[in-house]
Amino acid sequence: ALLEMEENQITLDNLERGRDNLAFSSVGEERLHEGCDGPCGESKEKRTEGKGRFSFYYRKVLQPAAKAKRFCRAHAKMLRGVFLGLLGVAYLCYFIAACWLNFQRALALVVMTAVVVFFICWSLFKKFCGAKVLVLLSPVWKCFQKSWPWLKWLLWITLLGGLIVWLVLDTSRNRDQLVSLAGFCFLVLFLFAFSKNHSAVSWRAVFWGLGLQFLFGLFVLRTTPGTQAFQWLGDQIQVFLSYTTAGSSFVFGNTLIEEVFAFQTLPIVVFFSCVMSILYYLGVMQWLIIKISWLLQISMGTTPTETLSVAGNIFVGQTEAPLLIRPYLADMTRSEIHAVITGGFSTIAGSVMGAYISFGIDAASLIAASVMAAPCALAMSKLVYPEVEESKFKGKGSIHLSSGEEQNVLEAASNGAAASVGLVANIAANLIAFLAVLEFINAALRWFGEMVDIEGLSFQMICSYVLMPVAFLMGADWADSPLVAELLGIKIFLNEFVAYQQLATYKKNRLSGLEEWNGSQKQWISERAESISTFALCGFANLSSIGIILGGLTSIVPHRKGDIASVVLRALLTGICVSMLNACLAGLLHVPTELGDCVSFFSTTNFSSTSYTMYMCCKELFASSVLQNGTLSFTGAWAGQPESMLYLRQCCGHYNYTTCT
Repeated sequence: ALLEMEENQITLDNLERGRDNLAFSSVGEERLHEGCDGPCGESKEKRTEGKGRFSFYYRKVLQPAAKAKRFCRAHAKMLRGVFLGLLGVAYLCYFIAACWLNFQRALALVVMTAVVVFFICWSLFKKFCGAKVLVLLSPVWKCFQKSWPWLKWLLWITLLGGLIVWLVLDTSRNRDQLVSLAGFCFLVLFLFAFSKNHSAVSWRAVFWGLGLQFLFGLFVLRTTPGTQAFQWLGDQIQVFLSYTTAGSSFVFGNTLIEEVFAFQTLPIVVFFSCVMSILYYLGVMQWLIIKISWLLQISMGTTPTETLSVAGNIFVGQTEAPLLIRPYLADMTRSEIHAVITGGFSTIAGSVMGAYISFGIDAASLIAASVMAAPCALAMSKLVYPEVEESKFKGKGSIHLSSGEEQNVLEAASNGAAASVGLVANIAANLIAFLAVLEFINAALRWFGEMVDIEGLSFQMICSYVLMPVAFLMGADWADSPLVAELLGIKIFLNEFVAYQQLATYKKNRLSGLEEWNGSQKQWISERAESISTFALCGFANLSSIGIILGGLTSIVPHRKGDIASVVLRALLTGICVSMLNACLAGLLHVPTELGDCVSFFSTTNFSSTSYTMYMCCKELFASSVLQNGTLSFTGAWAGQPESMLYLRQCCGHYNYTTCT
């Protein structure tokens, strides 16, 4: 009986092939109705006839679908090509129409299309012509290898000479840049002094890493295409993050998201985490990380595992990036583990970057700081903890990256949003705890200070004095150095989230046109100091991160806990210095914003509210006013301007100056 049931079982394969099910065939009917005689046989014959007709029509209906499915399977490659071709033609028509209607508006579309087309053509070229080109270029490569011993010295001398000439010409216009250059050199020598093994330092990795950091900073901060590209990218990210309001306002209401910090900023972390998870599912993030790590690996000579993790830190956090190389962590050397941890300390995650942008921190500077930190972190890691062991991954061609376990985009989005809940709770809990602890410490310090007649003693004041020389070496003005040092202290001993909040307050005060000094209290820092602080704070290198990184890595490789603990303090020091090196470059390459013509500005402005431009123009007007023998006159561009006195009265309505009295 069991054999008969198995033989008569309905299967999807039979239906797909258009075959009869045995239960509905004449043979099946005979088997089913054997032993049934008499009247019951007649009724069963009628039912069998009805079922047979149903089976026949059902089979007829399924046959076209089965044939279509077989055809699609047999010609899948051709159909895929046709579909992609039609999609390409449709996009080409759309692209031409967009450019024809308004080319300026479609400029971003043109750039993105050009980048995608370039990489598609490059991949096709490598696939079909790569081997042939390598064979053709092999004689040239052999000749290059023979000449490399003397050619590399010529290259280094040329680059060094060009750098020195550029620095001399560039710093001659602004001597403040020399302070940042001196600070950069001091920090590199400081880290070399703390090197684990001075004689084993790979100077190729160090110089290439610092060179890549400098070139990228030069491109972003000094060249017009780089500045415009990153400014555009920062603006697009701000617009993109503003979409969070649609979800948060529906859940919490407009009042809460406008007035309460937690409901205004933390939902951005949820949204950004969701988007990052989708990009990982689609393979976009893996592609970006592999391309960046390839560039770092071939130039610096580092191993694929450590390079891949540091490149991943540009986009993800200090505990997520090591998951990219999870299968390889058990066999990595101490130097490679040190590089992995240093990369985590030197950068910030994309999810919290969105929160900092919502504070008002410059998005382009945050993106540039994260990218610049990757090669610098690898370079300084190899300076502080050089490789003295034999790596199992030296010379390994590539590392496999998994694409996650999600089955579709919706699951990836849901998992990303759910995973961010822990991060949001962690941020909120840390802010509550750290701000409360900071207030307690300040209260205790004030109490101890009052015992010896020291007024206003606080943690920030101590940091401003202790770290003030470091802030000055990074390039901040001496007047701004105490506030920059205060931000550094908060970042190192508490966390960068609180420090960026304070920096956002200073920036808001400056842009709103508040006076620079309120008595003896400085209310904001200069634009140059803001840029330096933005780069200096961009990293997870703080004391609380030690526990996070130890917990994250030891959960992946428990038997390497001792090795991880032995290098984590050096990695923390290296990560702090990497952020400071970025800040030194920001100070060296900073270009001050031109104030413009204040006379024209005042002729078109409304004095009902203040701004930074108004404050600077009023300051210029105050400086040009001369009171002599009871007569007020003006010098410079304000001399001979009939409205100068009117503008002076308007400025005196907002700001206090000796001329106003």
